[in-house]
Amino acid sequence: MDTARLFRLDGRVALITGGSRGIGRMIAEGFIAQGAKVYITSRKVADCEATASELGENCIALPHDISTVEGCRSLAALLAEREERLDILVNNAGAAWGVPFEEFDEQGWDKVMDLNLKSPFFLTQALHGLLKAAGSAQQPAKVINISSIDGQRLNPWDTYSYHASKAGLIYLTKRMAARLIRDFINVTSIAPGAFASRMNKAARDHGDQVAKAIPAGRIGSDEDMAAAAIYLASRAGDYVVGETITVDGGLVNAALGSSIDPDV
Repeated sequence: MDTARLFRLDGRVALITGGSRGIGRMIAEGFIAQGAKVYITSRKVADCEATASELGENCIALPHDISTVEGCRSLAALLAEREERLDILVNNAGAAWGVPFEEFDEQGWDKVMDLNLKSPFFLTQALHGLLKAAGSAQQPAKVINISSIDGQRLNPWDTYSYHASKAGLIYLTKRMAARLIRDFINVTSIAPGAFASRMNKAARDHGDQVAKAIPAGRIGSDEDMAAAAIYLASRAGDYVVGETITVDGGLVNAALGSSIDPDV
């Protein structure tokens, strides 16, 4: 058993949406360190190109807006001009919207649901041919959806469409996995907890305070996120299908709830 290469990604081609910052960038950096050629995409051209420059020659910027079905298909066409196959797709691009229940509007609902739930489906559909070209029984292609612990538990904020989109993405992962496994494409999901990013400003700006509620006693690091993604993308994760891996320091599955003392 050659365990030295279980987590290597040499020669593989990856596409990471929302790859210019936050969790997407963490994953991109990890994939590159393991030998992959990584395309990153985001709608902000300058950010995308700056990150690609910082991560080196094996990181290629492919700026694009994938908030619509047309955008997903257009990005797939651009990638097909450059590559004959796609080994790994990470559906990471996302949005959040927090407004009190009484004021929550259709714009906030649609923006979040479109990018967080609809785009992962239609981008995967648009890239199906390239993923099939990469997949085999010996080395399946991989689709990794970045969901959230907010799809598994409630947070205290008024993020109604975010909760719904991430819960939906976890179940969509299972349904897509059931269909795409026949094409040697494994679909899985990662549900991150508190990682410092523009989207998670609480973890970014108040990490020590946020850490007090986490059983592990800290927020997530870049390495924590990269490691989970590398595991699923590499040979190490080839027998994992349809699963959501929760990477949150124990908040969902190892945190004790509070109770009322009956003697009080």
